[in-house]
Amino acid sequence: MTNATPGNASRGGTPRGIVVGVDGSDQSHCALVWAAQEAQKRRTPLHVITAYTVPVFAASSMDAGYATLDDAVIREGAEAVLEQAVEKLDGYGVEVHATVETGDAAGVLLELSEEAELVVVGTRGRGGFMGRLLGSVSSAVPAHAHCPSVTIPLACAPRLEGVDFELPKGKDVPVKPDDVEKVVLVGVDGSEQARMATLVAAEQAARWGRPLRVICALPPFTGSLAWVPAPLDREALYADLRTQLDAGVAWLRSHFPGLQISGEVQDGSPVELLIEATRTAELLVMGTRGRGGFAGMLLGSTSQGVLHHAKGPVMVVPDAHDPRLDDRKKFGPMPEE
Repeated sequence: MTNATPGNASRGGTPRGIVVGVDGSDQSHCALVWAAQEAQKRRTPLHVITAYTVPVFAASSMDAGYATLDDAVIREGAEAVLEQAVEKLDGYGVEVHATVETGDAAGVLLELSEEAELVVVGTRGRGGFMGRLLGSVSSAVPAHAHCPSVTIPLACAPRLEGVDFELPKGKDVPVKPDDVEKVVLVGVDGSEQARMATLVAAEQAARWGRPLRVICALPPFTGSLAWVPAPLDREALYADLRTQLDAGVAWLRSHFPGLQISGEVQDGSPVELLIEATRTAELLVMGTRGRGGFAGMLLGSTSQGVLHHAKGPVMVVPDAHDPRLDDRKKFGPMPEE
């Protein structure tokens, strides 16, 4: 079923489902295909959105003032982008709603995220999502969305069925579909945000019929630990992390008894390890802000670093409380918040 007539929809009445932002770029094409495949798996509606603002510029005449471009011309271009996107969805068998919205692209998606179950965006578009770049839409959405969001980098185009354009020369060698490891990864650091991310990751893994792998990074010694009076017992630290991770895995298994779940403590920088993991993993899941982030940060340094350099799909889970978090302490030691 398709309801693809471009128009301004009432955002308050938007049905639950997956929202994907498009702007006609290769990046948004990747996001569109991934979102359509996810809508198939979830049996949920797909809402294809493009947004535009009317540019305002200062006049250079003696009668200084401001002028705007013709709204009709810009809207016509946005509608053409939307129609092309909808045409690419033939054959997916999902319910499609297509809408042209006026307003800031990130603001539109964030407002829609209040009702959506998932928001999907590309890493960057043609000067943006009708006018914005990475650092705006694809950073603002994960940082502020009310629901989980997935960012799709151009590098994963070869693994998406129906995406046939070539990557720009000089890019990393793309991973072919057969080389993608069919596993959902989730990065943890002992924070409440990370535990919430593991629950969403487990739900996604169960939905896809994939195993879940929980990764905790043990960063190398740096100058930031120079004040420690005694030599750092790295083996003891590793053992503590291993014990806490095993307890966390046991907790997850209690809520997802049919899911294959494993945990790994890896040596190295969390950002570097997770970026490398995105190269072959089917999906990486993270929280918005972990123990390394300041209380006021909406997107932690690890999340930002991974999002800006990921080679595969990354899901960011917003802060929330889930009743399943309450019984975590029953399963063993955990870091103090």
